[in-house]
Amino acid sequence: MSTTGIHSGSAPKPVGHYPHARRVGQWLYLSGVGPRDPATNRAPGNVYSEDGSLLSYDIAAQTHSVFANIGHILADCGASWDDVIDVTVYLTDMARDFTTYNAIWAEYFPDPARAPCRTTLGITALPAPIAIEFKCVAFLRDGN
Repeated sequence: MSTTGIHSGSAPKPVGHYPHARRVGQWLYLSGVGPRDPATNRAPGNVYSEDGSLLSYDIAAQTHSVFANIGHILADCGASWDDVIDVTVYLTDMARDFTTYNAIWAEYFPDPARAPCRTTLGITALPAPIAIEFKCVAFLRDGN
């Protein structure tokens, strides 16, 4: 079965040598997507010291930005959040950020019966100065 790598012009560039997504038949696998702004490559809400080290971040702004970035990639693939069936979420500070991120998730998916399956993991770092990243799998209906 052939696969197609997809690069979205609407989302921030990947931080490594990989596509935004890969389509295999009706399945769409998104690489990890963070909150970086496509125009500036900066994470919203990050505050840096004079020496460039990260002082603080805004998990709400970053969570909304991840949703927007994934929405762009899905749209470029002819899909939407309705097609997403599974999401793995990575948080760099589970204790601090889970409640806020979970409340924002509920804004996007107010009906748990229609929400994608979800696993949330606490990790120590991500490859950019971000606090959250999503990895998604979607099933594209006929015609997508």
